[in-house]
Amino acid sequence: MRNPSSLKRDFLKKWLMGLQIYTTTNRNMTVADRKRAIKLSADIALASSRNCATRWSRAVIAGTSVHDGSFLVANGLLGRAVCERIKQSSSKITRSSWSSGKILKRSRRVGRRKKCRKPAAEWIARRLVQKRTRTLRGLVPGGEFMDEVSLIEETLDYILALQTQVDVMRCLATTAYVAPPSL
Repeated sequence: MRNPSSLKRDFLKKWLMGLQIYTTTNRNMTVADRKRAIKLSADIALASSRNCATRWSRAVIAGTSVHDGSFLVANGLLGRAVCERIKQSSSKITRSSWSSGKILKRSRRVGRRKKCRKPAAEWIARRLVQKRTRTLRGLVPGGEFMDEVSLIEETLDYILALQTQVDVMRCLATTAYVAPPSL
């Protein structure tokens, strides 16, 4: 992973560019629109600051939409060719993963017919791990198509990136607010 200060600088620069792109297309924005613009541009800036080197960042870029304006921000930050390439490659991955997952589920049903008694503690632990893994797959962008090992690696990278995002936003919020002079 890169130096945290350079990652923060890169994120801040791309986030401000994304906000500028988003606000130039939408002049009359409500508070809800501004909130959505801040979130979308922050997510895309975070993914583009990782240079689309991780699966979660590619999933964020692939999830951009023309309807909410995030596609314009992604095109402005990464370029249209890069965005199109990511969208095409992610659609191939999701289709192949979905079909192989379907085959895998079918083969598990066939193997399930043989009943063998497992100790209760092992069964409970296995169910708990499966439940937590399923929850984690829903939290990490693109996590539903990852195996367990890459899911954990991507989760760690995603957590570090989110921590960077929080640090930059917190720093910006504290510097933007200036207390009124006391009388």
